[in-house]
This record gives sequence, C-alpha cells and structure tokens, in this order.
Amino acid sequence: MKIGVPKEIKTHENRVALLPGGVKQFIQNGHEVLLQKGAGVASGFPDDLYQQEGAQIVEDVEKVWAQSEMIMKVKEPIKEEYARMREGQVIFTYFHFAASQQLTEAVVDSGSIAIAYETVEKSDGSLPLLIPMSEVAGRMAAQEGAKYLEKPLGGRGVLLGGIPGVPPAKTLVLGGGIVGVNAAKITAGMGSDTTIMDINISKLRYLDDVMPNNVSTMFSSEANIRRMIPHVDLVIGAVLKPGAKAPHLVTREMLGMMNSGTVLVDVAIDQGGCFETSKPTTHDDPTFVVDDVLHYCVANMPGAVPNTSTLGLTNVTLPYAINLANKGWKKAVCDDPELKKGVNIVNGDIVYKNVAEAFDKTYIPISEHL
Repeated sequence: MKIGVPKEIKTHENRVALLPGGVKQFIQNGHEVLLQKGAGVASGFPDDLYQQEGAQIVEDVEKVWAQSEMIMKVKEPIKEEYARMREGQVIFTYFHFAASQQLTEAVVDSGSIAIAYETVEKSDGSLPLLIPMSEVAGRMAAQEGAKYLEKPLGGRGVLLGGIPGVPPAKTLVLGGGIVGVNAAKITAGMGSDTTIMDINISKLRYLDDVMPNNVSTMFSSEANIRRMIPHVDLVIGAVLKPGAKAPHLVTREMLGMMNSGTVLVDVAIDQGGCFETSKPTTHDDPTFVVDDVLHYCVANMPGAVPNTSTLGLTNVTLPYAINLANKGWKKAVCDDPELKKGVNIVNGDIVYKNVAEAFDKTYIPISEHL
C-alpha cells in the first residue's frame, strides 16, 4: 500500500503523523511512504531522517494525495484539502466531525473512508488514540490558564499559586477524564485551590483518594456550577462525549455571575465546546472576551508543543496504521473491534451514530459495508 503523509496546514499545526521510525516499519512490511517535503521539520524531524528510512520525499502535495491509498494526518482536512480527498481512499486522522457539518459533508461527498483517531475505542470505553493528546491538552490548559490570568493579557491579575499570606487562585475543572485530571494535576502543582466536577461518583471517589490536598471533588450539576463560578478565577472545560457535540455546561447568562477577567479554557472546543459562548480560535489569535470574561478556545492546543505531541501521538497510532496497511481497511476493522469503532464515514455513508445524530443525517451501520 502507498501511505501518504502531507504537511499539516492548519494554523500553527506543527505536528506530523509519522516518525522516521514509522516509515521504517511500513517499508519492512512491504509498503511505500510518500512524505511531503518538510512535513516533519516543525516537530524536529528533518527530511533526511525520513529518506534514510526509505520514504520518498515529494514536493507537490497534490501528488501525495493523488498517489496514496491511505493518508495519515494529525488534524482534520481543512477547506483547501477537501478536493484532494477521493473515493475509496482511507484517511486516518483526528476528524471531530460533530463540530463541523461542512467537514462532514465534504468527506461524505468525497466517497473516502474516514477513520477517526478520536473514536477508536477499547472494550473498557477508553480512547487510546485520544489519550496522549488529551494529556497534553489538559496540562497545557493549566499553563495557558495561568498565563492568561495575567492582567496585561486580559485576566484578573491573579497568580495561580498565590504567595505566603495571599491565597491562591481558584480553579474549576469541568470533567474528571484524562483532560481534567491532567489539568488538575498541573493547577494543583502550581498551588491553585482546584475543584474537579464530574457526574461519575466512582471516579470522584477515586480522584478524592489520589489527588493532592488542594484538590476537592464535586458532583457536576447546573446548581453546583452556578454555586462555584462566582468564586473561581479559572474554569477549564474538559468534558467529552465520544464523537458527539460537547454539552454546554456554562451558558452565556452565567458569564454575568463571574468576576471580570475570569479565564475560561475550553479544551472541548474540538467537539463544539462546553461553554455556550465558545468559538474556535488559533494560536495566532487565541483569545476573545465576552461579558468581560476571557475565553481561550484554541482547537489544536497540542500543536504548540509539536515535538512532545508528535512523539506521544505516533506511539499509539502507528500499530493501527500498520494493521490498516497490511490487511486493508475492511479486514483490519473486522479483525479489530477497537479500530472498527474508529470508522466514521464510508463511501458517502455516515457509519458512526453520534455523527449522524449531530446533524440529523441518516445513520448506516458499518456492517452494511463489510
């Protein structure tokens, strides 16, 4: 199989979908790899490292897409790339379809096979290809939140950890999953008085046992959120419904209850955001203000730390990609129920229920294509 790795073109998306070592594994399995020139440079992996392992370095991105049977990316195709997708081509990347009807319709129209990193799911409900980027995003949410609390950047002018004699900032983390736990680890480590909310009591019991003393837990409800937000300085949105739109836990009306300069970091923005007032932003222009509340809603946060992120991502995606190349997508997903759940769109049909429901589209079970 020919594997294509184009350079990411989303604003400040510096990650790459494949390491030189991954190229070597594909070659050893009898496949070819076409890598767009410079695709790995921003992550710290120059072209010559890929060439040494047998990759073909291609200057023309159109050639990479046109000649490849499977495309490996990091972020979803953007408008400029829609016309490059074609019928029968496997595209393996983060898609987050529920956040974009335009993207969903473009992939449907292309006839390609969209396999989404974020919905590959183990039997225990964990999302192995989302976990490392959730870890990065959660930890980044804490450091970005701390930064934007600084007055020159629009925040309240509060030091997250305080100092002796001056209390620390208060942080509210909505969601006790991978993102939320990693965010809380860092805010707590910086000294913030941190509260984690979740609807899973068992998870809250566990977090109450393992988190440091400056982290408390609370059941997530509208009443409890309303009770907390007038008193917090930083809110980190970390909720996830796999493949579906994130619920709006903080409404526009609630912003009026917050102090001027409160910072909201919406890590759920890839799935539409968990604050009603959220809208995707970029690393070039990461924040905006609504009702004196600062919003940070960068949709590709891990792209700012591409070396760490690329290493973490490719550690987990490569075995699935090798499986797809060796067996072809149909046999690969038949043999691997985890990978099967990653298939979202096939030849114009939406085969992932949450995506179909997000836009009131027809859902076709994947079994119809196998």
